[in-house]
Amino acid sequence: MQFCKFVVPEVIFGAGSLAQVGKAVRRLGATRVLVVTDPGVIAAGWLETLLPHIEAEQVDHVLWSEVTPNPKDYEVESGVIRYHENKCDALVALGGGSCIDAAKGIAVLSTNGGRIQAYEGVDKIQRPLPPMVMVPSTGGSGADVSQFAIISDTSRRIKMTLISKSLIPDISITDPLLLTTKDAYLTATIGMDALTHSIEAYVSLAATFLTDVHALRSIELLFAHLPLSVAGSSDLSAKAAMARGSLHAGLAFSNAILGATHAIAHQIGGLLDSHHSALSALLLPYVMEFNLEACPERYAAIARAMGIDTADMTPFEAGAAAIAAVRNLAHRIGLTQRLAAVGMTEKLVPVVCENALRDACMATNPRETTAAVIATVLHKAM
Repeated sequence: MQFCKFVVPEVIFGAGSLAQVGKAVRRLGATRVLVVTDPGVIAAGWLETLLPHIEAEQVDHVLWSEVTPNPKDYEVESGVIRYHENKCDALVALGGGSCIDAAKGIAVLSTNGGRIQAYEGVDKIQRPLPPMVMVPSTGGSGADVSQFAIISDTSRRIKMTLISKSLIPDISITDPLLLTTKDAYLTATIGMDALTHSIEAYVSLAATFLTDVHALRSIELLFAHLPLSVAGSSDLSAKAAMARGSLHAGLAFSNAILGATHAIAHQIGGLLDSHHSALSALLLPYVMEFNLEACPERYAAIARAMGIDTADMTPFEAGAAAIAAVRNLAHRIGLTQRLAAVGMTEKLVPVVCENALRDACMATNPRETTAAVIATVLHKAM
């Protein structure tokens, strides 16, 4: 019998659940929280909505909003200074994956000290972290339930992957209403990133029956509702489905890990400081093509989750149909960009290949990957 472990935070889900943040931090014993967010979330009005709920529980708060779309080592260090200067004892992240990952990095350094580079890799965190409450605003990153944090090392121009069960937040609060203020492009790219999470988790070498159920349900929800969510910011039914799909995907990949799509996307993003979700959307079908040979039955199950009638298909044919469906979905929601548009050039291919092979996500890709394979994927996507 396969040995497996499935770790999750406390999950609160539902329209209006942003109001639960104050009670959540109070239950965790917080007296002064560092609220990590970004200018876009502030401009959308969600911080203004959040803070009274914290204040109502007689919990003090300190704001830190200096995070950029790819959280960087020096940003995390700046946040730690703010945390210590104000004698904070807990963190709330309100925003997308960048805010949540930055908050996790601040939590690591607040109790473990040193520089964030020391915690790259698996299980490098030794001391317990302060309480963390995460409120995702984008419907795609899954960072609010995961044991991952992705931080850019600006000196090496790579993205570091930190993996530890210590990074799983204490409480995740998903309010689908927050998705209504995202523009169509961000909705599209982040939705495709969530789909990438679920697909890579399902074919991962570390997948289990516990992760499979979440991965397949995520694929069903995201594939059916992403076009509707992109088309209408006020479609609350589609937004709720996307939020559920992202949550399922996060629970799946946190425990099954990911694969080559993320390993490559991380390192292009670290090198060029480009948008992670857009890179995942662009790379996914090419990595699926490579991996299909290793697990056609798994890709056939993905096709069925997408609603494809596979009754008269071999597993390989069904898997190919799933890949075609992913490409078609990306085009339907307006994602036609190539890697060249984000600055990827032939000159950068060797360094991306080298860095991607060292990325922790590559270890669970279902097919052994080489620099030559990664180069082929990059050339196809350029």
